[in-house]
Amino acid sequence: MEFEKDAKLYSHEVKREGGEDILYFNFNGSNYPPSVADLPEVMEMTIDALIENPNVSRIMFVADKNYNYGFKETNYLLEIASLYVFFLKQEEILSHKRLVTFDESFFQPRYNELFSFLYLFKKDPVASYYELRKILVNARVTFQRLSGESKIDQGNYLRFLEKIAGFVENAKLVRDSAPYFSGYVQGEREIYSRLFQPDIIPNFTFTRLVSGFPTEAEVVDQYEISTDDFDISNVTIMKRKNESKLFYHLSPPESLLTEEENYLLNLARVVLIEHQPKAEEFTNVERIRKVFFNISKDLIRDLAQAKNIKIDYVNLMKLSSILVRHTIGFGLVEVLLKDKHLQDISLNAPISQTPVYVRHQDYDECTTNVLPSREDADSWAAKFRMVSGRPLDEANPILDTQLEIDNIRARIAIVQEPLSPEGLAYSIRRHRESPWTLSLFIQNKMLNPLAAGLLSFLIDGARTILIAGTRSSGKTSLLGSLMLEINPNSRIITVEDSLELPVESLRALNYDILRMKVRSALLKSGAEVSADDGIRTSLRLGDSSLIVGEVRSVEAKALYEAMRVGALANVVAGTIHGASPYGVFDRVVNDLEVPATSFKATDIIAVANPIKSADGLYSWRRLLEISEVKKHWKEDPVRERGFSELMKYNVEKDELEASDALINGESDVIKDIASKVKGWAGNWDAVYDNILLRSKIKNEIVNAAKSSGNGELLEARFNVLSNHMFHKISDEVISEVGLPLGERVFPKWQKWLNEEVKNFRAL
Repeated sequence: MEFEKDAKLYSHEVKREGGEDILYFNFNGSNYPPSVADLPEVMEMTIDALIENPNVSRIMFVADKNYNYGFKETNYLLEIASLYVFFLKQEEILSHKRLVTFDESFFQPRYNELFSFLYLFKKDPVASYYELRKILVNARVTFQRLSGESKIDQGNYLRFLEKIAGFVENAKLVRDSAPYFSGYVQGEREIYSRLFQPDIIPNFTFTRLVSGFPTEAEVVDQYEISTDDFDISNVTIMKRKNESKLFYHLSPPESLLTEEENYLLNLARVVLIEHQPKAEEFTNVERIRKVFFNISKDLIRDLAQAKNIKIDYVNLMKLSSILVRHTIGFGLVEVLLKDKHLQDISLNAPISQTPVYVRHQDYDECTTNVLPSREDADSWAAKFRMVSGRPLDEANPILDTQLEIDNIRARIAIVQEPLSPEGLAYSIRRHRESPWTLSLFIQNKMLNPLAAGLLSFLIDGARTILIAGTRSSGKTSLLGSLMLEINPNSRIITVEDSLELPVESLRALNYDILRMKVRSALLKSGAEVSADDGIRTSLRLGDSSLIVGEVRSVEAKALYEAMRVGALANVVAGTIHGASPYGVFDRVVNDLEVPATSFKATDIIAVANPIKSADGLYSWRRLLEISEVKKHWKEDPVRERGFSELMKYNVEKDELEASDALINGESDVIKDIASKVKGWAGNWDAVYDNILLRSKIKNEIVNAAKSSGNGELLEARFNVLSNHMFHKISDEVISEVGLPLGERVFPKWQKWLNEEVKNFRAL
């Protein structure tokens, strides 16, 4: 909120925002900071305002920075305000009838005592409590030495004091201060700094950031997140007492700015807001951000010179970066997205009253110290509408889109009224900058080397594969890793409604890849082509591998039509929601209305799902099953044994195990692949040897990365290079002995790997 230029100093106003009443105080131009903890006059004026406005749930002091006191701190003061009114009006604490029963001489000293207590009560409730205890002690001493009517009079007064003291003693502010009473000296205010810690919000943003660490919290981990030398944030993971969720404390550069830097940013923001880009300019987010970054640098440099503020190059770059993300960008959400450890970010409704939650790859779901505002949430929604070109309104309360900033990619799901009756809510899925690889999944125990070797073999065998699982099970990441197993000589076409697959990364690795963006299944109409039309179009674009981001609607019919008539001779793969092979069958046949016989065009179903610890506090992504779809059944694949497990997860060993069907060569899919390869037809040992060879190579990469400390060996670029050498060496061995025997291929490949590791060390 911004007060009018002529607004009176210390004036206040209540505004209804995001489902809550917020009390704003104008401290612009004040000679002292708006600290409830440090200054008795600030506490008193706040309580006076709360007496007039008892429905307030948050307090904001507006100055060069905004100081926000949340629901807990506001409740402390609301209770004091309520008690003050109660003492004066209902208890009539200073009235003659309350202070005197018989002896008029008692009135003036008792009045002075309680007036002194009340005078302190709004300025310093703890000191007033101590004052009241002194009054009580003196009243008891006086009671002991009196007799007759005077003793009765003093007894009535004493009981009245005890009643008042009971109310004060039970006030939450006093109760929560009690643990710090040891060593307390009446009048000192250090005790309040433990209870009143405002979120300090720069004027250039509305999102709140709780700067202080929670009390009684144990530090679990600390690390930095940065993309350059001038934009560094600190993360502290903490365990709070009596809470199962860990606490993710973010300290971005915004929280550490000087008063001069805040002043410059506030001035610059006012100028930039007047030059917001038009909707059509948001179609190229990267370009518009570069333009605004350069404008921001010039603007901040000019403002610093005009205001005689010194600013070096590093701070200029830092302030320009902050300004861009808080004007045309997405605020602190961008900072969170820079953290490579985060997988999901959730902003729940009502958005201004709920902290941001994150899912951390090491610490699962965490509460953060970031509290977004309704203003920022509305601004972000408007930008996502422009970026996506899709509607978000009452008629279309769901928006699925994506965000790409530099090398950051994320899927954005937004809901609003009437679907979300409490307003906007966001679910953000952060994608890895570089695609996941099978080697990375081995390192993270998502799957084991044998499963990686089997999947690599199936991709080379041009099978149709569906990756099933729940949300956040790693389906799309696993699909991306399988795309890297496709030979770069093959063309790939992707069909997605939200752009999540690592197309840009594969294109940078010289893959021949075409991305097709289709209309979301949630939209009934629009400028985009429907998913089923997109799939049919892909069939007319030449011989290609087809990757479908997610099979979820009518496009399933088109996909299975193509697979059944053999229109797709290469790999066909996609993701689908389902917890088991039969769950996938049920979804495809009963929900998506694909004929049961057409479903047999599916060769392999891989099921990925999180597993949980016994206490339910932790979860890990795992591939739980790789099954093939047999072709002999007619109606029900379960009753007619149409599913055959090739690998099954063993919970005790925490890994996939090969089934007898795989070990003994009973897989129809694998035998069909072998039937088309010279030397493999009818030779199961040679086929299984090749699967084991691939698994051994993937595992050796993981071991080499660990022993050399070279994490790049696990990444996509090296994965493609390794696959290329594997095929090259296999061809050499085939020309020598007729088959790519593992005992001949692996030593040659391993020699190449060792040279690559040495070269890296030399560099």
